Amino acid sequence: MKDKVVVVTGAARGLGRGIAARFAAEGAQVLLADRDPAVRETAHELGAASAVADVTSPDDVNALFEKARTDLGGVDVLVNNAGIITIHRLEDLTLADWERVLAVNTTGTFLCCQAAAKCMRARGEGGRILNAASGQARQGFIYTPHYAASKFGVVGLTQSLAKELAKDGITVNAYCPGIVSTEMWDYNDRAWGKLLGNYAPGELMAEWVSRIPLGRAGTTDDVANLLLFLASDAASYITGQTINVDGGMFMS
Repeated sequence: MKDKVVVVTGAARGLGRGIAARFAAEGAQVLLADRDPAVRETAHELGAASAVADVTSPDDVNALFEKARTDLGGVDVLVNNAGIITIHRLEDLTLADWERVLAVNTTGTFLCCQAAAKCMRARGEGGRILNAASGQARQGFIYTPHYAASKFGVVGLTQSLAKELAKDGITVNAYCPGIVSTEMWDYNDRAWGKLLGNYAPGELMAEWVSRIPLGRAGTTDDVANLLLFLASDAASYITGQTINVDGGMFMS
């Protein structure tokens, strides 16, 4: 990754921060993006660049990639990490929740792919686009139909763009993290735990982790290791794929 320019969305904290840190440690020039202004502090800690940007805003996304072009010389790798989830019974799931989750997870991924591809095509040196899917891109789950729909959409987008951008030397792949110890999974534990049987904090995740064949939750490094490979020259013949990194939770 030496001197490669890598844009990571949703990078203020959690999985995005961990991914950005690993790319920076491998010598990449990393541009962290997040709608949360805390991304500036995270980037400062990593010695990286930052941009406050909402991936659902075309103006913000275009400004983000213009910054990558003017300040860093272009884009070699895009990691579309930004994502949100809400958990509700069907009768309580509002249209606003449905639209917001689809807007961030699917439309935001599309907008960033579109802008990144434009930059990559203009420079003519190919590139790598890596889109965050989920175990719920393999199998929908109770109380999250909107989230599952958003992640199935990411897989379809990935396959379509992989075919369109192949002639430009741009590969497009998706990755499906399993249970990773982040703030999002803390929320999942609380929200699903309440709806599935009034679990005490931590009990539901412990139960689910116990069913993972490799016997543990994932780490940000587990995910970053896959992304570093997919972003490297060693993965130049891999495109249009959706790869699980979940300890064996899903085997398809």
